[in-house]
Amino acid sequence: MHRYPEWLRQQFSPHGVAREVRGLVEDLRLSTVCESAVCPNLQECWSRRSLTFMILGERCTRSCGFCAVDHGRPEPVATDEPWRVAEAVKRLGLQHVVITSVARDDLRDEGAGHFVEVLRTVRSHNPGITVETLVPDFHGREELIRQLLEMGRPEVFAHNVETVERLSRLLRPQADYRRSLDVLAFAASLNTGNLIKSSMMVGLGETLEEVRRTLADLRKASVTHLTIGQYLRPDAHHLPVMEYVSPERFQWYERLADEAGFVWVKAGPFVRSSYHAIDALRPTTAPPLQAASFPGPPTTQAGEASRLQPTAPSSEGAC
Repeated sequence: MHRYPEWLRQQFSPHGVAREVRGLVEDLRLSTVCESAVCPNLQECWSRRSLTFMILGERCTRSCGFCAVDHGRPEPVATDEPWRVAEAVKRLGLQHVVITSVARDDLRDEGAGHFVEVLRTVRSHNPGITVETLVPDFHGREELIRQLLEMGRPEVFAHNVETVERLSRLLRPQADYRRSLDVLAFAASLNTGNLIKSSMMVGLGETLEEVRRTLADLRKASVTHLTIGQYLRPDAHHLPVMEYVSPERFQWYERLADEAGFVWVKAGPFVRSSYHAIDALRPTTAPPLQAASFPGPPTTQAGEASRLQPTAPSSEGAC
């Protein structure tokens, strides 16, 4: 049996609030990326009444090599879903909510109009709520990105680049690294007052120089907020882990991101795109990391790429 590094071990135990959240999600027939992507932080986040709603069904039209979300022919769009999401936000008493979706390449507008309707309904039922949207690439269609930002008005616009350019086609065969950068850059160019956020996974065989180059590419695309987390293999049918990145290496990545000019960055083994998402809207008060503390990139622990691994949590992300 494969043994994970000490820093990748978590304690899971039942929690009353988390059970309450699960009951609410089931009662309103909602989907969450927390469950669909087998997120390792589900217990922690749900106990804080923090979750990421996944709209437009449970089945994605794309099949990514890292993602545990089901794929295939999607269900028809549920017209009452905007109300159900808004009602859940209200019952949970949320101040901030993250809304993502599966990719819906089968729809004429790829789901952008439904996104807008969900955001409008959430706001009308929950005055003062702030919203982060984690969206697929919409094939780079600028009219759909504009529609979402100008009509939906999310406080945070997030689209995940997921990995370095060399590995992008392997992880996301139906997406494109440069197209993702174009989506982020166009969203920023609209100047609609929202934060521009992205996320990437490490532990897939990327080099330090490739990570550095990805950070530069994201900054060039006007991304200001970033999360970096460890890729964990959902099951034997997904891409293997090449290395387990140490907490010290994640600190080093935070320093690189700080030096690259990001306003806010969260990096760590269990960090996911929506992890502690509300923090992105709070002023940053932490002092910058000192270069003397990081004489060079810390070491990592080799993964199990050459043999089958046991089930492990996946990373989240809309392609």
